[in-house]
Parts: sequence; C-alpha cells; structure tokens
Amino acid sequence: MGARTTVPSPPRHQRFRDTALIGLRLSRQIFTALWQAPVLITFGLVFFLAASAIGVVFASHQNRVLFNDLSNLQEERDGYQREWSQLLLEQSALSAQSRVEQFAIRELGMAVPGREDIVIVPVGGRYQRATQ
Repeated sequence: MGARTTVPSPPRHQRFRDTALIGLRLSRQIFTALWQAPVLITFGLVFFLAASAIGVVFASHQNRVLFNDLSNLQEERDGYQREWSQLLLEQSALSAQSRVEQFAIRELGMAVPGREDIVIVPVGGRYQRATQ
C-alpha cells in the first residue's frame, strides 16, 4: 500500500466565509431576478388569484348563511299563516249569528222583540208603532 496524501482543509472560519459569500451572491442574483417584469406580473397574478379564491370562499359561506336564515324565516312565516287561518276559523265560528243570538238570550236575558214592540222612527221626528 502506498502512502496516502491528504490535502489540508481550509480553516473553519474560512469555509464559513466562503459559504456566506456564495449565499450572498446567490441571494443577490435571486433578488435581481425577482424584480424583472415577468416575475412581478406573475406575483401580481398569483396575489389576485389568491384574493379571488378567498373572495369566492367568503361569498359561498355568506350564501349558505343567508339561505339558512331564509329557510328559517319561511318556516316561521308558514307557522304564522297556519295560526292566522286557525284564528279566522275560530272567529267565524264565534261570530256565527246563531251563536251570538243564543249567547244574548242565555247570558244577557235578551229576547227577539215582538211585532208590537218594534217602533219605527221616521226622519221627520214623529214616531209611530209598526202595526202593519
């Protein structure tokens, strides 16, 4: 076996400095490339695309929330319509002529007047009994 020769490695701080200089040169190249018009246009379009996507998500969410509110309000309206129709039926039942007449006779002691009890008052001021 032959003698092995080793190349001495540069000191540690020299390697660090060389790596830092390479990184600095590379970052300068990247930053100068980033300020070119096609790259700026691409970044602008990506920004507007992302903003548009977020806007679509927000609008979809608002649409769902408003649709749920609309459904709840329509259910509430239907309940009020059912209650209103039931109240109309109850009102017509309570205000039927025969029921009112029976209530007047039973509770208030009223009676339908006879023919001799009816008095017609003319517009002129004198009244007369209905004997016709």
